[in-house]
Amino acid sequence: MTEEKDPGIAVVEQLLDAFLALDLETAMDCFADDAVLYDPHYPVQRMEGKEAIRQGLAWGIGNLEKPGFTVRHVWSDGKSGAVEMDTHHVFKGGMKLNFDQVFVFETKDGKITRLQSYVPYTPGGLGGFMAKATRWSWKIKGKA
Repeated sequence: MTEEKDPGIAVVEQLLDAFLALDLETAMDCFADDAVLYDPHYPVQRMEGKEAIRQGLAWGIGNLEKPGFTVRHVWSDGKSGAVEMDTHHVFKGGMKLNFDQVFVFETKDGKITRLQSYVPYTPGGLGGFMAKATRWSWKIKGKA
């Protein structure tokens, strides 16, 4: 007897494979019409609905020469879950970007309804400035 693949994991794997192949149309097939995608790396961080997601992913895919993901862990209950990964992209022009991230996902009827990226670095703006200033202060004082 063949075990059926977890539907939440299946659609997220399909999305990651499409992104790695720079295939916008297959990536878009993974999202529900009213899906929400949140990713702090995009010009509009919160993309609501397929048209906004399409615009964001077209920008992201359009700037990449060679996307890369190494999945560390996947947790899923069949409808929602999380994927922890190492991201290693090469952008057009040769710039490389390596970072860890976690995507939290929710699905319904085999489509992603919510996908949110969490990254392990400080936010921009005043909050980010205060964290960086404190970190430098601690380094100078030998506390970090």
